[in-house]
Amino acid sequence: MRKKVLFLCGGWEGHQPKECVELFSEIMKNEGYEVKISESLDFLTDIESCSKIDLIVPVWTMGSITAEQEKNLLTAVEAGAGIAGWHGGMGDAFRNNPSYQFMVGGQWVAHPGGIVEYKVNIMKTKDPITEGIKDFKIKSEQYYMHVDPSNEVLATTTFTGDYYPWIKGCVMPVVWKRLYGKGKVFYSSLGHVRADFDVFEVREITRRGLLWASR
Repeated sequence: MRKKVLFLCGGWEGHQPKECVELFSEIMKNEGYEVKISESLDFLTDIESCSKIDLIVPVWTMGSITAEQEKNLLTAVEAGAGIAGWHGGMGDAFRNNPSYQFMVGGQWVAHPGGIVEYKVNIMKTKDPITEGIKDFKIKSEQYYMHVDPSNEVLATTTFTGDYYPWIKGCVMPVVWKRLYGKGKVFYSSLGHVRADFDVFEVREITRRGLLWASR
């Protein structure tokens, strides 16, 4: 039986959710997954359906979720469904839901300077998600996040202080993984828009992260 991945595609259009989901839905099909794309969160109202999904990918920046939907999502992950995502689609999806943020392991709060060139430093060179990938530069939003100290951090970035001098030298997690109950959680702050995934390292880290998190 093929594994099942659910893409929740919606929220703020500025992050190009449809274009990004189109890319990764094809990638996951090529990995042998049965792909479901939902442009509504109504799927989450059925806990039985949620429990049958092997991987949930929220691509829903600045969205809102009902108490029932959030509870069912957290319950499904805690029971073993994986959850994985990128940038604001997962790390700024539901600003009013700290329980969701607790599961994710972080929440976006700023991107100093907007689109800037910055360096991503690989911290775990032997982890299957980052193995063989070297430090690289990208021109995009450099996310400043509030993060959970229990995350297993795979990659970081260091702020220059050019825009906010008081954060100069701050080392910020970019890619991490963690557990939530029996479920595996993967997050990458990379991937502001679809074109960011044309950078090999960004696309490959995300692909590997999705596969790692899957049940």
